[in-house]
Amino acid sequence: MRSNKSGRKNSVKLLASAALVVAAAGVAGLGTYGSFTSSTAASTNVGSGTVKLDMSNQATRGLDVAVTNMVPADTAQRAVQLTRSATSEAFGALTLKTTMTTDNLLKTGADGLKLQIDACSSPWTKAATTNDLTCTGTTTSVLAAGSALQTNVALPQALTDLNGAAKVSNLRIQLSLPLAADNTYQTLSNAVNFEFTATQRAGEAR
Repeated sequence: MRSNKSGRKNSVKLLASAALVVAAAGVAGLGTYGSFTSSTAASTNVGSGTVKLDMSNQATRGLDVAVTNMVPADTAQRAVQLTRSATSEAFGALTLKTTMTTDNLLKTGADGLKLQIDACSSPWTKAATTNDLTCTGTTTSVLAAGSALQTNVALPQALTDLNGAAKVSNLRIQLSLPLAADNTYQTLSNAVNFEFTATQRAGEAR
């Protein structure tokens, strides 16, 4: 008798479980409703800007003209024009990096090559009887005289010029050999490489 009662109890439990499943399904069916909807759509065109810096030689005394036969106290002036492209966004920063290809005293010596950069509000012009470059406008300092080796040094004056209405910076690059250079600096040669890098302006609402 006990075994029969136990069998009936198990059967009841199984049927109850089945009934709960059916009931749950019935409740789920009651949650389906109709609804009114409306939607609209639009699109906008998105284009990316450019950051473009160009450089050209100026006054027939650009960086394409080699410097030769320097002796202590000599200077060599070279003119370049930096230009922000008409289609370029404004710049947030402008830096200069210089390198020298040969490890000799012109690069590493205490009396090695020195570099100075000035800007002119108008293009530089070569003097009639010398190799000096002259400015018929206003001259401002871009980089004070110092080592010819520069690592990503900021050029705020040139940046201001490039972000101005003319989008141009007229630069006079001056390399000099100090008067203190002695005989150990004779017959040396090197190449000074200039790399100007423009960085985009800060992000803004468009």
